[in-house]
Amino acid sequence: MKLSPHSSPAEPADLLIRMHNQVGAAVDVTGHYRQARWYCHGCGESSEFPAEDIVSFTRRKANDHAGQCRAAYHHLHR
Repeated sequence: MKLSPHSSPAEPADLLIRMHNQVGAAVDVTGHYRQARWYCHGCGESSEFPAEDIVSFTRRKANDHAGQCRAAYHHLHR
């Protein structure tokens, strides 16, 4: 699998969990135990209500998204 800035982006300071979607783009869970959010580097989708869920609920939502998402945003240079 080719690594790109979207499949292997720099880790944010508050990264709790990193998983990958169906094509390898990173899906990050960030924040802390009581206020976590998720963001998909493939399609750009994220938590509906940022930083309002405890990490176990956020992890479940991020994993559900990663299991279905097949987006791998790649900026093509001309």
